Formats: sequence, structure tokens, C-alpha cells
Amino acid sequence: MPETALPSRRSLAARMDALPFTRRHLRVLTGSGVGWALDAMDVGLISFIIAVLAEQWSLTPGERGWIASIGFVGMAVGAALGGLLADRLGRRQVFALTLLVYGVATGASALVGGLAMLLVLRFFVGLGLGAELPVASTYVSEFAPARIRGRLIVILEAFWAVGWTAAALIGYFVIPTSADGWRWAFALGAVPAVYALVVRWGLPESPRWLASRGRIAKAERIVESFEASAGLVNSPAIHKEGVRETLTRTSSGRVRALWAAEFRVRTACIWLVWFCVNFSYYGAFIWIPSILVAAGYDLVKSFGFTLLITLAQLPGYAVAAWLIEVWGRRLTLSVFLVGSAVSAISFGTATGDGAVIASGMALSFFNLGAWGALYAVTPEIYPTSLRATGTGWAAGVGRIASIIAPLLVPVLLGAGGAPLTFVVLAVFFVVAAGAAWGLVDRRGEALDDR
Repeated sequence: MPETALPSRRSLAARMDALPFTRRHLRVLTGSGVGWALDAMDVGLISFIIAVLAEQWSLTPGERGWIASIGFVGMAVGAALGGLLADRLGRRQVFALTLLVYGVATGASALVGGLAMLLVLRFFVGLGLGAELPVASTYVSEFAPARIRGRLIVILEAFWAVGWTAAALIGYFVIPTSADGWRWAFALGAVPAVYALVVRWGLPESPRWLASRGRIAKAERIVESFEASAGLVNSPAIHKEGVRETLTRTSSGRVRALWAAEFRVRTACIWLVWFCVNFSYYGAFIWIPSILVAAGYDLVKSFGFTLLITLAQLPGYAVAAWLIEVWGRRLTLSVFLVGSAVSAISFGTATGDGAVIASGMALSFFNLGAWGALYAVTPEIYPTSLRATGTGWAAGVGRIASIIAPLLVPVLLGAGGAPLTFVVLAVFFVVAAGAAWGLVDRRGEALDDR
């Protein structure tokens, strides 16, 4: 069939937006979500492993901070590079590669005998993990029908709670069982290396990305498969709509385009939100098991409290998934960030088991709901040719904060204990809530396919 007879890129996008939610959508969502959960499991496990290695290896607070932070150095690099590669090579290819990199590095961490090699491997874990998350959210957003796109991305982010809960269960039931429990935890983290094969051959490429690269025929076949899944055979194509040119095809051009007049305000605001949310989230959740141990709870009890706190993530995602299509992106994001600020102050000043658990669960509820809204809004504010790059660079800037926070928290704890630490984290949440209002809210609107 000659190229002139093929459907235009915009018509393909319109057909994707008009689809009901199908089993093909569910496959994309769950396929990406499992990868997301495995990522969360790895990040969650390190918070428990740090608490154990602090005793086994007699680590200083600075060394413990570096175990957490070196992974985030890799995540900062990975997020920026992963977005650029996904806009150039495709969403699915990069998604699978990132799972392979961090899965192999996590499995190898089970064999380390000292701090230096663990830090090297944690960097590579971060490299893969940092690239995977923004690519996965971009990937799912490009399949999701416009009217439920935000909700599906929040559901995708909810897989993070599944992974973090798995980490908490491993931390509670596996790590304390023997001196080598932390090694078994790392070994379980190697599962993503195997799952990468499922992603590579089991999921389709984004038809929006294929069309942006001129591969219209392949994009058409994928769209037709989704229409067939919905019982819509031979859906008519809209030939009269022309294709809007992509903004740029070079990596350096994509980065510069993020700061063009059209995008500079939203780029500045999304980078600020990502920075502040990363700082507060990782400043709190990486250190919660260690903070509880320092407060006098034994290792098993602190891990049990952390498990209960983690369980509040799922209802946080559920509420955010509902509100994001009712209130919109900006209002939902800002409300959950303000709730996170209030909860952080409550947790930092809590006394007694009940207050610690209740305020920790509130922090978990609001903070993870905010993450869901943030991942939903970020891919939507950029056109297809910049989407993964814009999402990846925003995540990369955020990872700078996740490097700083685990190193700064011990200093804050030493200066003013948990109350000072969590007041500082609350301030970052409030700043993020304000910056959210500089973003574009595309609730129910088609994605920009330039």
C-alpha cells in the first residue's frame, strides 16, 4: 500500500483515544506495572538492608548515606539518558534494556564482600532504575485513551506500592532470619533481568512513537490490533488530517527544546516539583527503618511498623486515581502534597506506637498519591517528539535531590532530631505544591503529537 494511502499520525492517535479500555490496554498496563513493582522492590529493599549492614559492617552514618545516595547518582544519569534514548530508539526497547541492567546489578550485589563493590553495583542498579520509570510512564500514557489517561498512569504508579510492600515483607520475613538474609534479598531483586525478556517480546511498541519516526504502517497494525480487541474491525481512518511535524530529531535539539518559549515555564515548574518531591520522599522513606531503630525500637519491630506504614500507599493511589479525572492534575497533585507536608510534621513529632503508625500511614497515603499524580501529569505536558526526553530530564533533576537527601538527613537528625528533619521535608512538600500550579493540565485532552 503506498504511503499516501496510509492513515496520518494524528488519525492514529484519534483512534487510540476513542477506544474503550481493552484487554490489550490491560496487558500494556500490567506488563509495565510489573516492571514498576520490581523497581520499587529494589528501592525499598535497600532501606532495610542499610539498617542491617550498619550493624554487620559497623558503618558510619556517612557510609550508610552513600549506600542510599550512590544509587540515586545512577538514577539521575539514567533518567536523563533513558528519556533521550526512548525518543530515539523506542519506548519498549529502552524499557527492556533498563530492566536487564538493574536486575543483573542487583543480583550481583548479593555476592559483595565489602562497601566499595556494593557502591559500584548500586550505581548500575540506579542507572537502570532511573531510566526505566520515566520511560514506562511515557509508554503507558501513549496507549491510554485520553478520557482515562491520568487514571491509568496513577494505577501504573500504584504498582510501586505493590513492590514496596513486597520489599517490606522481605525485610520483615527474610532479612532478619540469618546473617545472610540481606544477600537473599538482593538475589530476589535479580528477577527483573528475567522479566526484561517478557517486555522485549511480549509488549508492542508505542504507535505514537512509531508514527513520529515515519513508521506509519507498523503503527497502523498495532492500532488495528487494539481496535480488534475492542471489537472494532476495519475502523475507518481519517485521511484528510495532515501530519504535524516533530519539533526536533536530534538529542541536543530535544534538550534545548524543553526551554523554548512554549515550554520553559512548565519545564521549570516540573523540575522544581520533581526535585522537592524526591527530596522529601527519599529523605523520609529511606531512613524510616533506621529512624525507628534509633528511637529505641528493635530491628524486627521497626520493620513491622514500616510494613504497616507501607500498606497505606495503595489507598493513597486509589484516591488519587479517582480524583485526577475529577479535580484534574494540578489540584490533585497540590492537595496531596499539602497533605504530605502536614503528615510529615505529625510523624516527626509523634510519640507512642499508635501515633507513629498513624502519622506514618498518613504520610505514606498522601505522598504516594502525589507521586501518582506527578507521573500522570509529566508526560502530558510535552509533545510526542519530546515526551520521553522531558519526562526523563525532570526525573533526572529530581534524582539530584534524592542524592542529597539521604546524605543530609543524618546531619539534620544530629542537629535537631526527627522534629527538625521532618519540618524541613514538609517545607519541600509545600514548595512543590505551589510549583504544581505552573503546569499544564490536559485532563481529558488528546496528547500533543508533534
